[in-house]
Amino acid sequence: MAGAEDSLRWSSQFIVTPPPQTPRLPGDKITLPQRALEELLAVAPIQEVSPRGARTHTRAFDPFNPHTFAAESRAREQGVDRQHQLPHPLTFRVVNPQNGRVLYAGIREFSAPENEVGLSAFLRDALGIEESQTNGEASDVEQSGAMNGVETQGPTVTVHAKQLPKGTYVRLRPLEAGYDPEDWKALLERYLRDNFTTLTTGEILAVSGGRNESFRFLVDRVEPQGDGICVVDTDLEVDILALTEDQARETLRKRLEKESRAPGSKGGNSIGGALSLGETITGQVVPGEYVDYELRDWNREDTIAVEIDALDDDTNVSLFASPFSSRQRNRPRDDEHVFGDFSSRPSKRIKIASTNVELEGAEALYVSAHAFPSSTGDATDAGQKTPAPYKLRIVTNPSESENIGKEDESGPQDPEDVQCKNCLQWVPQRTLVLHENFCFRNNVVCPQCRNVFQKRSPEWQNHWHCEHDGSYGNDAASKESHNRIFHETCSCSACGFEAEGLPRLAQHRTTACPGKPILCQFCHLVVPQQGESEPDLHDPEVLLSGLTPHELVDGGRTTECHLCNKIIRLRDMNTHLRHHDLERLSRPSPRICLNHNCGRTLDARSGGVKNDSLGLCNICFGPLYVDTYDPDGKALRRRIERRYLSQMMTGCGKQWCQNEYCKTGKSNNNTNNTQPPTMSAADILTATRPLINAVNLQPDSTPNTAPFFFCTDQTGQQRRTMAEMLAAEGDVTSGGKTYDLAWCVAAVEATSGNLDRAKEWLDNWAPSKGEDVRAVA
Repeated sequence: MAGAEDSLRWSSQFIVTPPPQTPRLPGDKITLPQRALEELLAVAPIQEVSPRGARTHTRAFDPFNPHTFAAESRAREQGVDRQHQLPHPLTFRVVNPQNGRVLYAGIREFSAPENEVGLSAFLRDALGIEESQTNGEASDVEQSGAMNGVETQGPTVTVHAKQLPKGTYVRLRPLEAGYDPEDWKALLERYLRDNFTTLTTGEILAVSGGRNESFRFLVDRVEPQGDGICVVDTDLEVDILALTEDQARETLRKRLEKESRAPGSKGGNSIGGALSLGETITGQVVPGEYVDYELRDWNREDTIAVEIDALDDDTNVSLFASPFSSRQRNRPRDDEHVFGDFSSRPSKRIKIASTNVELEGAEALYVSAHAFPSSTGDATDAGQKTPAPYKLRIVTNPSESENIGKEDESGPQDPEDVQCKNCLQWVPQRTLVLHENFCFRNNVVCPQCRNVFQKRSPEWQNHWHCEHDGSYGNDAASKESHNRIFHETCSCSACGFEAEGLPRLAQHRTTACPGKPILCQFCHLVVPQQGESEPDLHDPEVLLSGLTPHELVDGGRTTECHLCNKIIRLRDMNTHLRHHDLERLSRPSPRICLNHNCGRTLDARSGGVKNDSLGLCNICFGPLYVDTYDPDGKALRRRIERRYLSQMMTGCGKQWCQNEYCKTGKSNNNTNNTQPPTMSAADILTATRPLINAVNLQPDSTPNTAPFFFCTDQTGQQRRTMAEMLAAEGDVTSGGKTYDLAWCVAAVEATSGNLDRAKEWLDNWAPSKGEDVRAVA
C-alpha cells in the first residue's frame, strides 16, 4: 500500500481564488488549473492499457520451435500500449503555509484560472483562510512573496498529490449535546457520498440534518491509522461517541425528554394523518413544532376552507397549507408554504378557490398546524413546551355570513337609541347622560382601531399599532411576535436570498428559489428546480417553455416517438404527440369491404382495387371478375346470382365458414350437428333477390353501399370476427372508449390479427366515438 501511495509525486503552490469567483464546491472539493493536470500526467506511472491475450500470435511464431519464443516476446512488448494513468480517486494534501494547517481534499475539476486553486467553503474555514484575505487584504508575507515569478495577490496554499488508503473505520464525536442518532446511517451515507472524497483526523464535519438543522462532529480517529482516509468505493464503519461524560448525560436527558413528548403522548404533538371533508379534529401542538395532515379526496370543482380554532386563549396556533404536486413537494412550514395565516386571531381560515392555479395537478393538500415558541425571557422551558390545543376542520363552499355579521351589529337596535361620543356604543336615550359620565371617566378609545379600553388596564398600557401595516395588539408578546414574523430579515437556507418577514420568504421558497424541490417530468426524480449551470428562472426561454430551468435542460435529451419513430426532444414530445392527436382526429374513416364476412379495407396503400364500384376487396371481387364488356352490369348481376346459388345449394366446403348465406356455413353454425335442408333454386332466388336488387351495378353512378354475403378465405373471416368483437367490447377493454367497426377492421388488418396490438393501434391512430378535435386543441 505504501508503494501505491507514493507512486505519484507532485506538489505546487497556488493562489486561493476569491470566493465570489469560485464555483460552488461541496465538502472537500477543490479545482485546479489545466497546467496541474498536465504535470500530474507527466509524473504519473506508466501502465499497460491494452489487455494481454487479446492479440494473436505473429506469423513467424511456431509453438513447436523454441527458437521463435524470444522473437515473439519482443514483438508482444513492442505491441503493448502504455500510457500515463492517474489513480482513482485523485486526492491531495492541502497545506496552508501561514498557520501550518493540513487537510486532505478531492478534485472536482481542472478548470481553475492559471496559478490559482478553488477551495470549498469547508476547506477555507478548516485551513483558516479568511474571506477578507482573498478579497485583497493580504499579509505582509504574501505581499512580498513570489510564486513561479508571479506576484502573489492573496493567500497561497501548497497542494501535494497524496493517495490515501481506503477507509474502514471512523470515530466521530458530536460537539454538542442532544443529537438524536435515529437515522445516522442514512444521513451520514448521503452526506459523505455527495460531498466528501477524504476524511482528515481532527477536522470538523457540519452535517445538514434537514430544515435549518446542522450537526457538528469531530473526526477523532480513522482506520487504517493515519491522518486521513479515502471514503470513496469502500465500506466504512462509523462510531458516534460522546465527547465528554457530561455531554453524554445531557444527550441522554434530552433524548428522554423528547421521548416523553413523542407524537400521540400527553405532552407531545398529535399524530396528524389523513383529513376528511366536514370532519372536526381535536389535537395539540408543542410550541416550535408542527402537526401535519393531508387531504387527498375532494371535489376539485368546489371551494374549500381550512379552519383552525385555538382552544387556549394564551396560545396562538398558526395554519399553513401547500398542495402536493410536481411543483410543490415539501410539507408547509412557517418559511415555506403556499397558503398561510399568521394572524393573532384565535380562529383562522384559509380559503382556496377551485380556480386557484396552485391546485393544478395537485395530488393532495398538505395542512400543518404550528405554534410559535415563546420568545420572552421570563418564560420557563416547561411553559414553552406546553402543548397548545386546537380544533381543525375542512369544509367545502364556505358561506360568507361570518364576515358580514359585525356589520349587521353596528347599527342601533332601537329607533330611540343614540350613540355614545366616546365609545361609539348605541345606548338608550334615557341613560345617555349616566353612560357618558361613566364612559369618559373610565374608558378610552384608540383613535386608530376604535377599540375601547379601560384607562388603567394593562391592555391599554401595552396597546400597540404597527407603523408598517394595520396590525395591532394588546401586549408586548404579540408585538414581538408580529415583528419577528413580518418585519425581521430572514435568509433562505437554499440560496441565501434575504426577505423581510416569513410570508415573503415563504413566497420565495415556493416560487423563485433555485433550491425548491420539484418532480422532474423527464428524469422522474425530485431535484432542485435550478442547478448551478442551468439558465435563470427569468430567462426568456424558460418563461416561454413553461418549464423549470432543470426541466428545460433535462428535456433537451432526445428520444424516439413511438408512433412515427422520429427523434424528438423530450420537452417537445407533448407538442409532437398533440400533432399526432390532431392528425388522428382529422383522418376520414377507412373504407372496408362490403362483404360482411371479410375483414379487409379498400385502402389503396394495401393493394386496393382498380374497380371498386361494388365496394369489394380484391379477394372478394376476384371470383366475379370476367374480361367482358358489360356496360349495363347485367352479366355481373348474373354472376352474383350464380355465386349465391352455388353457396346456398352446395356450399363452399370450408370448415371455417360461418356465412349465413352458405350451406356449409349454416351446417357449421348448427349446434345440433344436423344438415340444413336443401333449398331449391326458386327459394334461393327469392331469399337473395332483395340483396341483389339493392346492389348498384352502374359503374358511372355513385358507389355501391349494399352489403354482400360471400364466402371468403379463413384470414379475412377471422379478422372480421375479431373486429366485431373489438367494436362490441370497446366500453370495457379501452377505458370507456368505443370505436366504429371500420376502424376496428383497419386495426386488425394493420396488426395482422394480433388482438393486443390492435387495441394499441386503435388508441394511437383511431378517433373514438364522440371524440372531437376541439378536445385536443
